[in-house]
Amino acid sequence: MNETNDNQDAVVRTDRGLSVAGTRITLYQIMDYIKAGCSPSMIRDHFRLTVKQTSDILKYIESHREEVETEYKQVLDYADELRQYWEERNREHFAKVRNAPPEPGKEHLYEKLRAAKTRLGMV
Repeated sequence: MNETNDNQDAVVRTDRGLSVAGTRITLYQIMDYIKAGCSPSMIRDHFRLTVKQTSDILKYIESHREEVETEYKQVLDYADELRQYWEERNREHFAKVRNAPPEPGKEHLYEKLRAAKTRLGMV
């Protein structure tokens, strides 16, 4: 079997989109790590892939860059739509939780958390 076929055998299309053959790992998950500048060994270790799988997947992504990038952008856009939907849907609930008084006996924990957020510039 030639190298191109080996690379294509490493990637299959499932109902989740482009995926690593024999796993539930999508190429879009791997793209997150590539975009973050992770090395192939970090990707391999995180997803528990073999050296050959990692090599074949990275070669596949490189040789099908436009297709993978297009689908990756669609996945990110859809995830952003979902995030916005749920943030809007739960806005009132989050405000209610945020403004609720601390549970009795846990006031010191809330104060410690508030101080940490202030120190980190989150408040």
